[in-house]
Amino acid sequence: MLYHYGPEKLVIGRFCALGAGVRFIMNGANHRMDGPSTFPFPTMGGSWSEHFDLLAGLPNRGDTVVGNDVWLGYDAMVLPGVRIGHGAIVGSGAVVTADVPDYGIVGGNPARLIRTRYPDQDVARLLAVAWWDWPAEHITAHVRTIMSGGIAELEAVAPG
Repeated sequence: MLYHYGPEKLVIGRFCALGAGVRFIMNGANHRMDGPSTFPFPTMGGSWSEHFDLLAGLPNRGDTVVGNDVWLGYDAMVLPGVRIGHGAIVGSGAVVTADVPDYGIVGGNPARLIRTRYPDQDVARLLAVAWWDWPAEHITAHVRTIMSGGIAELEAVAPG
């Protein structure tokens, strides 16, 4: 996580796989663009820190949220305020500048939707099952179904 100077949060769901070099850029990376220089003098300390008020009011996109069961590939970069949906895949080296839908696959710079992993009706079923919220022992008992079963099989073993 880089440039975390503000109140925004980085929220990462359960069962996420983050490749080496994954970076989350936070809102603190924003710079003023309304004056002759974009250099963030106050962050350098010393007498320049007296001017921290100059950094107030910079764009803030809010919390960065990564859903459950998300795979972020090697060297992916996520910009501030992005929401990556449950079950999404972010390709290696992708620069995620906008929200990623549930079970979407994105890649490139800027990251673009390549395809979705399932049709909308199946995504709704998977979100309803929400296996990542199951008790750990139930997940353990059904790892095979979670990893390689069909949606109907997953629904059949869902607790209660």
